[in-house]
Formats: sequence, structure tokens, C-alpha cells
Amino acid sequence: MAKILVIEDELSIQKLLTYDLTQAGYEVDNAYDGLSGLKKAQENEYDLIILDLMLPKLDGLEICKQLRKENNDVYIIMLTARDDEIDKIIGLESGADDYMTKPFSPREVLARVKAGLRRQKLNSTEEHTITLGNLMIDLNRHEVFVKGRLIPLTRKEFDLLLFLIKNKGIALSRDVLLETLWGFEYDGDTRIVDVHIFKLREKLVNSNVVIVTKRGIGYMLEEVYDEVQ
Repeated sequence: MAKILVIEDELSIQKLLTYDLTQAGYEVDNAYDGLSGLKKAQENEYDLIILDLMLPKLDGLEICKQLRKENNDVYIIMLTARDDEIDKIIGLESGADDYMTKPFSPREVLARVKAGLRRQKLNSTEEHTITLGNLMIDLNRHEVFVKGRLIPLTRKEFDLLLFLIKNKGIALSRDVLLETLWGFEYDGDTRIVDVHIFKLREKLVNSNVVIVTKRGIGYMLEEVYDEVQ
């Protein structure tokens, strides 16, 4: 049984999430402020954390950053009350794997949780490295290196890069990326794919791979060697 920590200060949302997740068969633990939530995340092992952005005592961004600094790779879904793209980008950059904007439906919550746990399980079975030119991916440690230098990626950016590499030379639609990385039942903002592609391109600018846009189709990863020294 997967164990989930919900860090949320609004009692009504806590109760709703706890009920829905428990009914779906998950074990749920709760925290109502940032400091207690961080303490629980540090002292216990969770398969997934649902984390509110705005919390008393310590906000969700700082919790995310601290956990990643401690090499805690638990899957984190960030909650935000504002439908503002900059909040989403900042949350993802701080180490969150996914985000949901309030209000959200129980169906969306369960879809995101199922997708996150599935990605965790798939990643844990990998036991080798992938090398493309000056790009090397350590699948055991979930680390990416360019010219021997560690490139910090969020969990979702790592999953996206890995999926693109495994389908190198194939144009993948936004729908395929959503279904594979966010879950078949995902019904949120499809621009989340574009946000991740944009950030991933920035971080891989000096590598031997490039993510190209195929107009009307989607995205495709290609190897390049002439331009990169």
C-alpha cells in the first residue's frame, strides 16, 4: 500500500484529500503547517507528497528545496490556489514533480497520484546508464551530466528527457507525453508539457541532444554533433 503525506493548512481540503485517497486504498498521513510537514517528510518514508504552496510557518517552495537538498526524491505534487504560470514554473523549479491548481476534482487528484506512483515504480527498476555524446544519464541515481557536469533536473524533467531519448527520432504529440508522464486520465492544463520542454531545452543547451518542435505534431529529440564542442 502506497503511503502519502498531505501537507495542507485548509481543513476542508485536508479532509477531502484524505477521504478520497483513503477510499482509493492509500495510507494517508497529514500535516497542517510547513514545519511539521517538513519534519514528517524527513523522519518517515513516503511514496508521494501532496504539498500546498502557501503554508504557515514554512511555505511549500522551501519544503521542496530542503527535501531535494537532502536527496529525498519522493514524488511531490504541488498545490496552488492561483492559476498563474509563474507560480507553476517556480514550483517545478524548486523540485516539485507536478502541480494542481485549486479547485480540483477528486478524479484529477487520483489520476495525478496514480501517474506519479507509476513513474516512481518504473524509474526504480532501471539499472544502467544512457550516453549520447557528451550527455550521460545515470538511471540509478536519477542524475544527468553534460560534459561531466551535473545538470539539475526536476523529477518530471528527468522523466521527460528519458522518454524522449527512448523514442529518439520519433515525433511525440503533446497528448502522448501527457498520457505517458502525467497519466491517461489527466485533464489539467496541457501547457504543462510546453513549460517542461522549455525548461529542459534551457538546461541541455550545451549537450549533444536537441528537442525540436514538429509543427502540428509535437516534439522530437535528435542528436547533434557539429554545433556542440
